[in-house]
Amino acid sequence: MKFSPPRTPAQSLQEYGRGIAGGLMFSLPLLFTMEVWFAGFMLHPARLALYVVATFGVLLAYNRFAGLRSDASWWECAIDSVEEMGLGLVLSAAILWLLGRLDVADDWLVIMGKIVIEGMTVAIGVSVGTAQLGGGQSDAGMENDESESSAGLSQLAIAFCGAVLFASNVAPTEEILVLAEENSPLKLLLLALVSFLLGSYVLFFAEFRGAQQFARAANMAGLVRGAISTYAVALAASALMLFFFGRLDGETISLCVAQIVVVGLPASLGASAGRLLLQGNAGGGDD
Repeated sequence: MKFSPPRTPAQSLQEYGRGIAGGLMFSLPLLFTMEVWFAGFMLHPARLALYVVATFGVLLAYNRFAGLRSDASWWECAIDSVEEMGLGLVLSAAILWLLGRLDVADDWLVIMGKIVIEGMTVAIGVSVGTAQLGGGQSDAGMENDESESSAGLSQLAIAFCGAVLFASNVAPTEEILVLAEENSPLKLLLLALVSFLLGSYVLFFAEFRGAQQFARAANMAGLVRGAISTYAVALAASALMLFFFGRLDGETISLCVAQIVVVGLPASLGASAGRLLLQGNAGGGDD
């Protein structure tokens, strides 16, 4: 049996970070979907168990044939799959709690059902995100003169495109209004902080493909400026999409702000990912 070289703790932590961010990127719309919340406690436990087994099979096959480490053995792929499922369950539980969808007064079967039905989808996103968004040698040849471009209007436009792409998945849904109405100002403030930190991590620290150009070019002031500008673009895109779909019509200012903050979570991921992935495809800016 062939085993790939063991990962260092730093490599493992970085891979977990990429998995968390990637999992949210690919599965966040479902975490905002009311029908998925209901399915978590309407499905029979046996069907949920079958869903878990099927998800493990999908993850095992994906990690073996299209995963981040092409030389990994079946046993290592099985371990990676279990880790991704565990990470998906923890991450879904955290996000559902943050969105106010988990109540300690509920029956434990209801709580577990919600976490499982969402967690399996997040686990697939973790696997795909880790494999497809991981940095590699292709980043080594990227240009180093991106410090001015990263702060330019072209970068903000690219970030806006990514934010709109992600925000448009959830902005028209009724769930956004429900979440904005039912969560306290403190919970919304925490959600905004998580959105800001998550977007900053994706852009500067996760070493996704294309991220090295930003990390190399920016000093501390540049990092702060880039993080703030990216989150501001995400909030602007959130407000625009909510306005476009009529979700702000006739609502109070506080409720409008709350909705913008809620949509700001997927939008911040989209803005950060857009600056990396769309910029990489565009070949860099010239400004």
